[in-house]
Amino acid sequence: MNVPTPEPSHPPVPAPALFAESLGRGPRLVLAHGFTQTGRLWGSIDTDLARDHRVVRVDLPGHGGSTGVAADLDEGARLVGDVGGVATYLGYSLGARICLHLALARPELVTGLVLISGTAGIDDEPGRRQRRASDGELADELDPAPGSGRTATPVAAFVRRWLDAPMFAGISAEAGGREERLRNTGAGLASSLRLAGTGTQRPLWDEIGGLEMPVLIITGERDEKFTALGTRMARAIGPAATHAVVPGAGHAPHLQDPGRVTALVRTWTDGSGGP
Repeated sequence: MNVPTPEPSHPPVPAPALFAESLGRGPRLVLAHGFTQTGRLWGSIDTDLARDHRVVRVDLPGHGGSTGVAADLDEGARLVGDVGGVATYLGYSLGARICLHLALARPELVTGLVLISGTAGIDDEPGRRQRRASDGELADELDPAPGSGRTATPVAAFVRRWLDAPMFAGISAEAGGREERLRNTGAGLASSLRLAGTGTQRPLWDEIGGLEMPVLIITGERDEKFTALGTRMARAIGPAATHAVVPGAGHAPHLQDPGRVTALVRTWTDGSGGP
């Protein structure tokens, strides 16, 4: 297979613009990655989909080439929309939450929405507060406050521990992209946790029923928590939503079974539920 050579969609520019790369030709498809990743960490689905799509790989705020950009979910969604334009948006985990915010705030940009292991938020304030606290502790590890006397955890050690979590079991070292994740900085990842962690997300469950664009929700069979959330999101969105469960996969099905996830996305965008 001829793999398209990535080309910058624009040169890196000062914040608040996000860095992005584009490859391929065809209908526009914007990819928004997960926490500790970058726009280049999609297994093989980005290059595969670039055979018949114009794929735009965005580095989200606090990550990769956008490490100096600090933004909450609403601002992050605006920035992703600014660089992505009118397109189908595909987001994973953190990226799914940002793309969901974009679809609600600027639906004229989102012709279709693919959410991999995403959520519409934590319902109760005590739960959100607890999650903000735990994410804050992680952020303080990566970027301690001046004068705290704490030593920052190196990104390499943090990433190693992050990938060793049970939710990522079954992903090969190559697919996990540990080296690519080391393009991130402690300060950038900490800002993402503090400003755009799951605990900062307002519950969107009462809003997503207003989505009119086609929505494809993808979860891994072994990720029971997010498969349940995916089922709930599909019901809340209504007829516009399709929920696909990848057999044997966990929280990152696109890294564990990229062929199946690519086939799901391509079939959907070709007309079986997509734009």
